[in-house]
Amino acid sequence: MVSTTKIKSVDFYRKIPRDLTEASLSGAGLSIVAAMAMLFLFGMELSNYIAVSTTTSVIVDKSSDGDFVHIDFNISFPALSCEFASVDVSDVLGTKPSWEKAAEITRQVYDPETDGRVLLGSVDCTEEPTLCKRSHIQGYPTIRIFRRGNDLKEDHGHHEHESYYGDRDTESLLKMVEGLLKPIKKEDHKLALDGKTDNAASRIKKATVSGGCRIEGYIQAKKVPGDLTISAHSEVHSFDASQMNMSHFVTHLTFGRVISEKLWTDMKLLFAYIGGSHDRLNGKWFLNRGQFAANVTIEHYLQVVKTEVVSRRFGQEHSLISEYEYTAHSNVAHGYYYPVAKFHYELSPMQILISENPRSFSHFITNVCAIIGGVFTVAGILDSIFQNTVRMVKKIELGKNI
Repeated sequence: MVSTTKIKSVDFYRKIPRDLTEASLSGAGLSIVAAMAMLFLFGMELSNYIAVSTTTSVIVDKSSDGDFVHIDFNISFPALSCEFASVDVSDVLGTKPSWEKAAEITRQVYDPETDGRVLLGSVDCTEEPTLCKRSHIQGYPTIRIFRRGNDLKEDHGHHEHESYYGDRDTESLLKMVEGLLKPIKKEDHKLALDGKTDNAASRIKKATVSGGCRIEGYIQAKKVPGDLTISAHSEVHSFDASQMNMSHFVTHLTFGRVISEKLWTDMKLLFAYIGGSHDRLNGKWFLNRGQFAANVTIEHYLQVVKTEVVSRRFGQEHSLISEYEYTAHSNVAHGYYYPVAKFHYELSPMQILISENPRSFSHFITNVCAIIGGVFTVAGILDSIFQNTVRMVKKIELGKNI
């Protein structure tokens, strides 16, 4: 059995009897200074351990293919009546909404009853396979142009139709229609309501230019470039473009889920640079100041970037907050058709990732031990130097006296 004497032999901290030690005023002063230094450095290390350390990186957006972005809006139109206000959403993946909007505008501008130069229609090839096969439709959606209103073949056997390969947003489709109609002279139709019944005349009115409307709501949009368009629409009214004013006030326009003010406040205390551009248009007026006579469209171009804050604690990673920030550039321009307020948004394929990197507790303990040991050792060295210096001075003085 190992004796206690042998165990005591490995003691690194052997004690000197108190009677053999001598206290001094210089040693006491140095001890107080050393203790204060230890407390100060310990506080600095503790503050550094508690503080949030982050790294910022730009990575490819990790969203999956089926994800949608939440767009929340609250916009007021002083000169647009709610009776006619219409909200339309379209994106680059869909032709149908853009086609339907273009067909509606074309019908209003080029009334088939008074003009008759152009008609826009659609065919579902799952219901009309024979017609689509005869027109050699192989891809969907396909846009065909029939200049004579039919698909009669010429003598050499070619079809009379043409195909459209341009952009498929509403404005591009309307420009295509306008380009097709330029070389076609309009027949002498009476643009007034001569020959129509009183009932028909009563159905054609100008849009209301007073009353105002506040449009508030949200949409779930695909994460691809798209448009949020607010305009006047009615099945039984026509509109005077020169009297339409799409000036508006943006109370609220954000992307992503709505974040509470308290959460924003807490996040900004930790990350001062987050949330500075998530509501860039909020609280701003966009006015038609009369630069153009009529058909004044107000457009906003929004570049949207996702920002995500990730915490890594206890070996696990979880998202603290995910929000969208955007830049905005607005423009007032003369439009081709009826004035609209258009918000064109484009989501970046990249995202900003802010990672919280907490320091390990073991690293904190190691530094605390280093502080205590280092200060204690340095204080001991200084005390030894001071005592030896005093002793040498005394010896020198004693030698001189002898």
